[in-house]
Amino acid sequence: MKPKTIVALVPMRHHSQRVPGKNYRPLAGKPLFHHIIETLLQCDEIHQVVVDTDSQEVMDGLVKHFPQVLVLERPQELRADDIPMNEVLLYDTGQAPADLYLQTHSTSPLLRPETISHAIQALLKVYPAYDSLFSVTRMQTRLWDGLGRAINHNPAILLQTQDLPPVYEENSCLYIFRRDTLEARRNRLGERPYLFEIDPAEAWDIDEELDFLIADLLLKHRLGNSLV
Repeated sequence: MKPKTIVALVPMRHHSQRVPGKNYRPLAGKPLFHHIIETLLQCDEIHQVVVDTDSQEVMDGLVKHFPQVLVLERPQELRADDIPMNEVLLYDTGQAPADLYLQTHSTSPLLRPETISHAIQALLKVYPAYDSLFSVTRMQTRLWDGLGRAINHNPAILLQTQDLPPVYEENSCLYIFRRDTLEARRNRLGERPYLFEIDPAEAWDIDEELDFLIADLLLKHRLGNSLV
């Protein structure tokens, strides 16, 4: 049976180790978390947007600007730095029943609504042959392991990088999964995950201060071009 209800989950912590206050810091004219919420709310396939957070600042901002979003205050026992995200998601999926869950992050502000919609449609088209989805970025570059061994190329045959067989990086932008998969495997990925490729310009994940600066510049450029 095809899934009918899809809930989007966006976990947001108040504390950030490498980029202080990143979830609510201004980016391209508004708090960072506003961008992904606005994007998700434009996706017709998504029935409910849910934010899990321990941040009063985020909670206040959601109540004021996005009253249609369901806010889950993260329980105290799930707030430590070493709590796996999958445990947080197990709690969230228990609070908001759905057939499928799409999880993303506020740190992916460059994602477009049409990309998210295409990801959902791509999985629905092949479900249940593929039981989950995660987003990837194509890489065609010469990769080496820590011992200096070639991973994806033969050093004796110097192919142009565009002719190398592609490898794919999990970019953490999107995951689509069922609760029973998460419960059984303690993992968002099922036995047969679908790799959904995203353009690198959309797949920028804010993990360091440099990422924040680059995402800010890229988004301002996009918004500026849309006004021309």
